[in-house]
Amino acid sequence: MSPPTDPAPTPGEGTRTPVLADVAELAGVSQQTVSRVVRGSGSVARRTRERVEQAIAELGYQPNAAARALVTRRSHRIGVVAASTSLYGPALTLVGVQEAARAAGYSVTVVMVSDLLPTTVAEAFQELRGQTVDGAIAVVPEDASQAAVAATDAAFPCVLAPGLDGAGVPDAYWSEVAAARAVTEHLLALGHRTVHHVGGPVDWAESRARSTGWRTALVEARRVVPRPVRGDWTAASGYRAGREVLAAGATAIFCGNDHMAIGVVRAATEGGLSVPGDVSVVGFDDVPEAAYLNPPLTTVRQDFTEIGRRCVRVLLGRLNRRVVEPGALTPELVVRQSTGPAPVAAVTAAAGTDAPRSPVAG
Repeated sequence: MSPPTDPAPTPGEGTRTPVLADVAELAGVSQQTVSRVVRGSGSVARRTRERVEQAIAELGYQPNAAARALVTRRSHRIGVVAASTSLYGPALTLVGVQEAARAAGYSVTVVMVSDLLPTTVAEAFQELRGQTVDGAIAVVPEDASQAAVAATDAAFPCVLAPGLDGAGVPDAYWSEVAAARAVTEHLLALGHRTVHHVGGPVDWAESRARSTGWRTALVEARRVVPRPVRGDWTAASGYRAGREVLAAGATAIFCGNDHMAIGVVRAATEGGLSVPGDVSVVGFDDVPEAAYLNPPLTTVRQDFTEIGRRCVRVLLGRLNRRVVEPGALTPELVVRQSTGPAPVAAVTAAAGTDAPRSPVAG
């Protein structure tokens, strides 16, 4: 056995299973602090909690779930209802949920749904109730399915990711509004007279947040607000929408996600236009492929994994009857080569005329 002064063993070193005291030593905190982090209870500073979670992951520490269940009368299991989707954001959110739950000593039971009808989502929650989960996280972005989330919350604590307008994970909605404003202001600063918008489905909270930020920036700058064209997050829908807004004379297009932006770029180049020489295009999410497109795509980088972690923190707070404020989310505008100055001809033409305000639609 190593002397007491030796660092705590890491996986593959030593012969015993890591215990709570090892985590405390590695993180440089008390055992009581580690216990509070594991239980998701008590007031623990964010940096301290992150240090403890890192030590737990490094050591491979696993709390004794059976003993904890006897003391707390909880299963220490979190349920997740998620759409069967390959969309980038929801997939990474689920990864974050699993990582944070494991670090807090909770197992995760995931129920995938084939559609987001309220009845389907309600049945998924009923399945989780039968497995005695302590609480649940819903990654179900469409409004129609979120009524089932509200109904479930009356039975056991439930957190919505990223949440209805102003609900769910604190600041998740409004951070997307701010990011969309930053995109629009970036394009206006490049000399574009206005910015067209290819939005996602109107019944998704994220889509509405991005549209709200775009519209707010244009109104505050006293610019024409074009009617948005909506897609379904796919590149194919972006291609169709791109042809429409390009026919309307767009020189700057803000897309609700990167995949629709890919479709818009295809529509532009197919129509003989240069990106960004004739039209600037911006996406949202910063999917791994965004930096390798031709041209590399200007977009908004979001930490979806962190959103998932925050869902767990908020849920554990609710389980312990306390409010958790995980702090503001900060999406980052990543400027690449798909945006540039407005075409000279368009700027000259706009300077000589007062363009009428276009009708606005949601």
